[in-house]
Amino acid sequence: MKLLLLFLGFSLLAASSLQAQTGKKWHSLFNGKDLTGWETYLDRPYSKDNPGNKVAPLGLNNDPNHVFSVVSIDGKPALRISGETFGGINTLADFENYHLRLEFKWGTKQWPPKLGQPRDSGLLYHSVGAHGTPMLWMESFEFQIQEGDCGDYWGVMNVLADIPAVKNDNGKYVYRPGSPLLTFQDKTPIGRSCLKYPDTEKPSGQWNVVELYCVGDTCLHVMNGTVNLMVAHARRLVNGQPEPLTKGKIQLQSEGAEIFYRNIQVRSIDQLPAGLLSGN
Repeated sequence: MKLLLLFLGFSLLAASSLQAQTGKKWHSLFNGKDLTGWETYLDRPYSKDNPGNKVAPLGLNNDPNHVFSVVSIDGKPALRISGETFGGINTLADFENYHLRLEFKWGTKQWPPKLGQPRDSGLLYHSVGAHGTPMLWMESFEFQIQEGDCGDYWGVMNVLADIPAVKNDNGKYVYRPGSPLLTFQDKTPIGRSCLKYPDTEKPSGQWNVVELYCVGDTCLHVMNGTVNLMVAHARRLVNGQPEPLTKGKIQLQSEGAEIFYRNIQVRSIDQLPAGLLSGN
């Protein structure tokens, strides 16, 4: 009887948590007409005849080839990122304690230097600092959006995160709920990337639903309704010392492949849904 009551209690907690979150109002980050509320940053155009990268980056809000544009696809407005030039588009606003939801699907075009490689983009969150860093993008945590790798974690610049993970047969770290927390950081033996688990991406050409839940210093990567990675103790190095990094802008990458994003929405939350956390 006690076990049954505990189970019922947890079920009610999960249901009430989800109900509380769904009661929050959604706010659209994409108006379907233009790029109001966003800014763009582009690197130098790729050229195999440009030794030493002597050409200056295109920079902020300078997009002569319309890498970022609004189009209609499948009967609905979408943000098209051509991928022709590396860079990103980011919100002007910062976000903290939120649930982000968007849909994406791959286009057909690819560009050098990534011709023939898995199509690549990325959702960068808690983005802070300047554009044009040594890694190009603002300092942030990455929810990888790449064919076959959607949901992977990457640390951009001087960030740290703890993830329950184990090493697989190929020597790479993979998310495993309930495993010991490992600290992922660039230039360390563990490194700055962790593979998602499981793989719930739909075949190329179909729309996928990406959700990101962030409360405090914990974030959940969710692909098509399934948690496939959890980030804990999100932080960054400031003057060599770790400090919490729990808010920032949202960036979407241009990285050599055509991709479409639509229904980009965000809402405030004050707790992570218990139903999603049950397996962690």
